[in-house]
Amino acid sequence: MLLTILIPVLSLLLPLIWGVIIFNRLASVRQHLLESWSDVDVELKRRYDLIPNLVATVKGYAAHERETLERVIELRNQARENVGRPDRQSGDEQAMVVGVDRLLAVAEAYPELKADAGFRELQSELANTEDRIAAGRRFYNANVREMNQLCTTIPSNIVAGFCGFETRGFFEPDPAERAPVTTDFGD
Repeated sequence: MLLTILIPVLSLLLPLIWGVIIFNRLASVRQHLLESWSDVDVELKRRYDLIPNLVATVKGYAAHERETLERVIELRNQARENVGRPDRQSGDEQAMVVGVDRLLAVAEAYPELKADAGFRELQSELANTEDRIAAGRRFYNANVREMNQLCTTIPSNIVAGFCGFETRGFFEPDPAERAPVTTDFGD
């Protein structure tokens, strides 16, 4: 008699427990995603704050490079305003990095600028910030990979679909933007 009651109860209770465990895992990974993106976002904002100072310093030495300076500020503003999904934001971020790289390449043509202590300090801060962004990107992308695995593999995809969990896009540059930067100084 006990067995006839226990079997139906367990057959109902075990799937429910399984569903709760999977849901909690998905919710935990989603929180890790939010936290890791927040860390990246803080460093992106730090980079946004450094770029105008870098441009102003270069402008003092290389005023005739106005087009490059304006383009970097334009790219910085575009990236700062794009606060959408991280996978969509990565294209603007990469375009801005390419612009900053071009700005730094311009600086190479000005020995007095390269010797300026303020410029070297800004360049160092920018390099440190880029390192922190890269580390944050790796952490975020690892969490994206975990969420995507949970949302696409059986049996967790059943709970993910039922509860509205979705796959996420990675925060990475577009393949076309991975090409090396070329700069022509008209020598």
